[in-house]
Amino acid sequence: MSTSELDWFKSSYSGGGGDNCVEVAVQPETVFIRDSKDTQRQPLSVSPTAWSAFIAHAADPRL
Repeated sequence: MSTSELDWFKSSYSGGGGDNCVEVAVQPETVFIRDSKDTQRQPLSVSPTAWSAFIAHAADPRL
């Protein structure tokens, strides 16, 4: 599967202006992350475990 065939989405917190947004596509074994303004670049890919750890860290209100 190419990355153009993935179901990309942005956070509901992303504004409509299009600046500073990332898009994510989740697959069973890989989570893909890309810049919404430059969708032709190779996306970053991480394991679902790594993505979950990142999300938990980013959502930590103590940071």
